[in-house]
Amino acid sequence: MRIYLDHNATTPPADPVVEAVTRAMHDLVGNGSSVHSFGQQAKGAIDGARGAVAALLGGEPAEVVFTAGGTESINLAIRGVAEALEPTGRRGIVVSGIEHEAVLQTSRALARRGGTLTVVPVESNGVVSAEAVREAVSDATALVSVMHANNEVGTVQPVASIAAIAHERGALMHTDAVQSAGKIPLAARALGVDLLSISAHKFYGPKGTGALWVRRGVRLTPQMTGGRQERSRRAGTENVPALVGMGVAARLALAGLDEYQSRMGALRDRLDAGVLRSVPHTAVNGAPGERVPNTTNISFERVEAESLLIALDLEGIAVSTGSACSSGTLEPSHVLKAMGLGSARAQSSLRFSLGAANTETEIDRVVTVLPALVQKLRALTRTAVGA
Repeated sequence: MRIYLDHNATTPPADPVVEAVTRAMHDLVGNGSSVHSFGQQAKGAIDGARGAVAALLGGEPAEVVFTAGGTESINLAIRGVAEALEPTGRRGIVVSGIEHEAVLQTSRALARRGGTLTVVPVESNGVVSAEAVREAVSDATALVSVMHANNEVGTVQPVASIAAIAHERGALMHTDAVQSAGKIPLAARALGVDLLSISAHKFYGPKGTGALWVRRGVRLTPQMTGGRQERSRRAGTENVPALVGMGVAARLALAGLDEYQSRMGALRDRLDAGVLRSVPHTAVNGAPGERVPNTTNISFERVEAESLLIALDLEGIAVSTGSACSSGTLEPSHVLKAMGLGSARAQSSLRFSLGAANTETEIDRVVTVLPALVQKLRALTRTAVGA
């Protein structure tokens, strides 16, 4: 039995998505910018996908900018706003300490070019304090960027409250909603944000496709220039088949949201309870009641997470130690460190992120396998220390 519990890294594309992409690759041969019938057929497919994504985000089609993924969407939001507002003297960026590297690295790059960067600490439960953001925002702040749901511990942030604070000081608000799209209700206007980033492969769509929702009236400097695609906000010939697939994934996500939340929440709680009951000296990281329903992050005392990950993989179970974009580093998770966890606990933590195809049988298998693996690794640790 192979069990995939790393859906926050990427989700397997849904069958209807694969079918739609395949058909589009065969049938939609035109360039969406061409005026002939082949081009207009492609443009119609793009428009249909844009409408589906707008519905998922609670916005209008004209506000959706298609990109090559979440990282590009984040870069377009942060760099685009920073460059557009630079002449006004607003050169400050405020982010939280648990943001994805795409937000952190982009903000640091702008700070090296003369801007200012303020990193707001988070509470020990992995939730950003709106009041801490209030203290960090000034009249020189151009943009506040706080993610909607954290990719490692799953905590949902008080984005609406933070957006209101940003607007009080005249700053714009961006949220990285890559890990919340398709998992919890997502309404950009209700959140009060000005920009919102998503990625298709996080909700059973194709890899290499994403979108940035931009509220009407927000000034944004394009980061890819050339043609006039995407209302001159992102040049380049559109990847029509991938966008069609993203549109199908968005429709499926919106239609199945209630069932997804119910099933994933029940399975996640079953996993949490089973692990904490059967494996001593374990703890869930983050706020249990303020998480997306598919995600849990558990620390296993006196166990190196990387070793446990490999042991689970040998048993056919795929999990992760955190963000896939940070894999390969020996440093403890910056998210867990920002929450105040010590290096030992941070390095003993695994992320389990569930998906639509997971079952109770699979969860029970994980709970059955874990105790012996943890016991063995702890025994090896004691032996090494004793030696």
